Amino acid sequence: MLNIKNLGVRIATGIVFIAVLMGGILYNQYSFLIVFSLITALALYEFYGLLCKTQNAELSRILNTLGGLFLFIGGYFFFSSTEKSLITLVPYGIYVLSLFISELYLKRTNPIQSLAYAVLGQIYLAIPLSLLSYLAFGYDMDNGGYHYAFLLALLVFIWVNDSFAYLTGSLFGKHRMFERISPKKSWEGFFGGAIFSIGASVIFANYFTQLPLWGWIGFALVMITFGTLGDLIESLFKRTLNVKDSGNILPGHGGILDRFDSVIFSIPALFIYIEIVSFFIYK
Repeated sequence: MLNIKNLGVRIATGIVFIAVLMGGILYNQYSFLIVFSLITALALYEFYGLLCKTQNAELSRILNTLGGLFLFIGGYFFFSSTEKSLITLVPYGIYVLSLFISELYLKRTNPIQSLAYAVLGQIYLAIPLSLLSYLAFGYDMDNGGYHYAFLLALLVFIWVNDSFAYLTGSLFGKHRMFERISPKKSWEGFFGGAIFSIGASVIFANYFTQLPLWGWIGFALVMITFGTLGDLIESLFKRTLNVKDSGNILPGHGGILDRFDSVIFSIPALFIYIEIVSFFIYK
């Protein structure tokens, strides 16, 4: 039975969340820094909290969250600068060194497991989210100029894909993709979302010239493929940890990871894609 109250909460939360994200990327580079620094910190804190709660992991949520935040901020200043100095990553280097050295003194029962969990969060979340700054400044790496085209495309294509994958999957879905991990995902939904996302990329090409038409279509295809894989990977994590949602910070939607699972896994793939495309276009 449809719960009108819960639906209203979900819609209201979604509107506010989207408004914050769009405002962050569209206003200027500093609003981007503030909004996505917050998202990075919340995602890491949520992830490490899940490990501490469900796996009894011996690790510091605050230390590892700060470490990932150092990487995001360091990446921002690295990509936004014309000089590209690695000095911006020194705080993160200090975090990595302290992470390993601290195990000599903490006397944990399984220091290797503690380090493995800590590093997992950095690889899974901190590194991809730090590459958002590459998408923000990647179209003009020589001058360090900010532009929201790639960031906006990433979010819009993800939302279009998710929305129409859900609709087409609900109406026509019969062939399951990974029933063991996500029983509701179907190939019909995947291709339905892909078609509309590619359509959105064609529209994008008429307004943003950072990539040619074929480049934007390729951007959408990479996002669709790796976004879907990212969604499945987070589902795998949640099934392994035996939780329904990654958190409850977003009423009606779950946690930050529940909303960013597709985005997170798409970012490194888009980094590689843009580098390859840029090589053929500009070299």
